[in-house]
Amino acid sequence: MAMKIRLARGGSKKRPFYRIVAADSRMPRDGRFIEKLGTYNPLLPKDSEDRVKMDIERIQHWLDRGAQPTDRIARMLEAAGVREKTERANMKKAQPGKKAQERAAEKAEKAAAAAEATAEE
Repeated sequence: MAMKIRLARGGSKKRPFYRIVAADSRMPRDGRFIEKLGTYNPLLPKDSEDRVKMDIERIQHWLDRGAQPTDRIARMLEAAGVREKTERANMKKAQPGKKAQERAAEKAEKAAAAAEATAEE
């Protein structure tokens, strides 16, 4: 059985509240889970103690049993000091496309040439 430590959404529309649960990976996000391990309330300020509450002892138990945390849970565990930080694949979504990069390079060349021409005069 492939175990995951993940978030299960609760709360009403536009007022999210999450439970941190240990669940079989084949179960739906908000479906059946084995054990509730904590809570996460994203509406609270980031420095609030009540934003993330975890039962670290039980989470460590599930990690020792081979449960895999999702990316968001892994980040919370790193912030709590339970796991060591891991290198993540930095997706290049913020970079412009190939054609936009070519246009920017052409524009930079033209600007450099114009600056050089004015410097010679």
